[in-house]
Amino acid sequence: MAEFVIGTDISTDEAVIEVTVNPDRPLPVGRQFFRLVVVDDSGNESKPDQIVVIVADQGAPTAVLAGPQTVASGASFKLSGEKSFDVGGGKVVKYIWTYVGPAT
Repeated sequence: MAEFVIGTDISTDEAVIEVTVNPDRPLPVGRQFFRLVVVDDSGNESKPDQIVVIVADQGAPTAVLAGPQTVASGASFKLSGEKSFDVGGGKVVKYIWTYVGPAT
């Protein structure tokens, strides 16, 4: 069990770790990023791998947007909100799409 702090490494010799959440300082609702680097017995470090964990709101629905990571210039592509959900027991019935602009 480990209480993670943004930007602070936690080093273990175990391949599995529990993210312990303090009720007084819960993870914010939304996408949270976690990274892993592994080291072999010669001291060589891997390139980092990263996952996104979605912390879901218990009352409001949670939007989950999926789409391609790369598209050809000038090509059309699809976005999907099919994995959006409502853990409070409701049903997602409307999707509001917005192009926000280029990443900075």
